[in-house]
Amino acid sequence: MAQDPSFDIVSKIERPEIQNAVAQAMTEIQTRFDFKGSNSEIKLTEDSLVLTSENDIKLKQVIDVLTTKMAKRGISLKAFDFDSKIEPATGQTVRQKVKIQNGLDKEQTKQITTLIKDQKLKVQASIQGDSVRVVGKKKDDLQEVMAAIRNANFNFDANFTNFKG
Repeated sequence: MAQDPSFDIVSKIERPEIQNAVAQAMTEIQTRFDFKGSNSEIKLTEDSLVLTSENDIKLKQVIDVLTTKMAKRGISLKAFDFDSKIEPATGQTVRQKVKIQNGLDKEQTKQITTLIKDQKLKVQASIQGDSVRVVGKKKDDLQEVMAAIRNANFNFDANFTNFKG
């Protein structure tokens, strides 16, 4: 018996894409005239980015370069939390830790399932840990759900994976 079409809604960014964006941003920072001789860098850790520069103004320029490179690579900026405070670091520098979202939390999965239920389509949305699985008889209904998720103004990143049909 054939299985109904389905897909998963997740919040996950491919790590190589982030690494490439960071590498491109660092290359630009090292070659730009306004960063000559400055101690600015971007480090990628397991679950965050650590941005370091000489002062708040240069740090904001580093963030601008990084976000531009991410946007060009198609990485959603909603997956990053740039709201953490800027703190003093060693050697007369400042540092900001930018958290990378990996997976959906309970509140975010509830927002997604509520949005899907409000569509009144013949699909089932079930929470599966840090993702939401959507199953329906018609692929058209699933595509409508995808469009609704894309058009929703969530404050987090939502991607589609694990298509079965």
